Parts: sequence; C-alpha cells; structure tokens
Amino acid sequence: MEPTIGGFQIEYITNFYLFLISVVLISFSGVLLPGPLFAVTMEKAAKRKSAGVLIALGHGAVEVPMIFLIYFWFSQFDIPDFVSIFVGIAGGLLMMYMGINAFKNKDKKIQYDISHSDSFLSGIWTTAANAGFILWWLTIGTTLVLNAKIFGIFGFSVFTIVHWLCDFAWYSVIAFLIFKSRRFWNKSVHNAIFLFCFLVFFGFGAWFFSSALLSLISIL
Repeated sequence: MEPTIGGFQIEYITNFYLFLISVVLISFSGVLLPGPLFAVTMEKAAKRKSAGVLIALGHGAVEVPMIFLIYFWFSQFDIPDFVSIFVGIAGGLLMMYMGINAFKNKDKKIQYDISHSDSFLSGIWTTAANAGFILWWLTIGTTLVLNAKIFGIFGFSVFTIVHWLCDFAWYSVIAFLIFKSRRFWNKSVHNAIFLFCFLVFFGFGAWFFSSALLSLISIL
C-alpha cells in the first residue's frame, strides 16, 4: 500500500520494476562520484586486480546492516508525517546539491588519506568513517528504503541486493581496468561520468523534493 500523509499520497514509485531501475540509476550515480572509497580502490587496484571485490565486500559489511537497521526501525513504528516529509525534502535537496556540486567541481583534483591496511579492511574503515556515507543513508537512502517498504520484505531484500550489486560491479570493474591500464580513466570517461551523475541526481532529487513539498503543502 502506498504511504499517505494527511490524506495525500506521497509520490513513491509503485511499479516494482521501475523502482528497481531508479535504484540502479541512483546507486550507480552515488558510487560513480569520486570519494574516499573510490580513492582507496584506485590505490589498491594498481597492485591487485581483485582489490575492488574485497573493497566492495568491506563496504557491504558496513552498508547492508545499516540498510536493514533503517528498514526494521521504520517497520516497528508508525512513521510520523513530518519524518517522511523531512526525509523527502532533505534527500531531494541533497541529491540536487550533489549533482550540481559534482558537475561544478568535475575538474578539481581531490586528495584523500588512504589506509595502508588490506583491501577488505580498507573498504570497512573507509565506509564507516565517511560522514557523507552516513548522511546519504539518513536522507537519500532512507527515501529509497521507505519506497521499498511498499513491496514488503521480498521487495526490500531485492532492493538491498540490487543496490549492493551496483557497488560490487563498479568497484570490481574499475579495479580490474585500472590494474590492466591506468589510461582507462581518461578525460572523456571522467566528464561522461560526471554528466551522468548530474542528470540522475538532479532529476530524482527534484522528484523527491517536489513530492515531499506537495505533501507538506497539503497538510498545512
């Protein structure tokens, strides 16, 4: 059943297959943006082609329990109107900001401190210590979890698997390609990825934001 607020239906995606498509697009947009985990992957991949697999597993060891925690927490309690509205507005604004910021700073080189531990542990520590990761799941990720709740525990489980597989596929492939040739990450690939991230983040961000804003207006 689609959640309602003040008698107004929140515009979640009710078609399961369309929802999974949105999950893939949003998940890939998030993972494609360079950040601490991406920096670790590039550093480790120069020495070991399977580094991406281990990093993705370490990332999942932190992320999957968090996804289930969010889901079961919201399943145990009735979600107050203001929580759903806040998550939608905050998540939408964050997505639009990430899209604009990524495109605006696409030519900047960002340096990260990279752990010297093995790839699996690097995936765990880099994920757990990343404030951006926590913020993403408290806003954008929570919006996706609330949408997944419409489809029950099976739909939520599929959502979790699909989201993590996006992480797994990207870090595994990028690590293998970097191991084979660092020339893969050229200017054209860089610009194309940032344009894709901008379009997806801004588009879905505007959708979530406008839906939550309409919900807020309807109960005022």
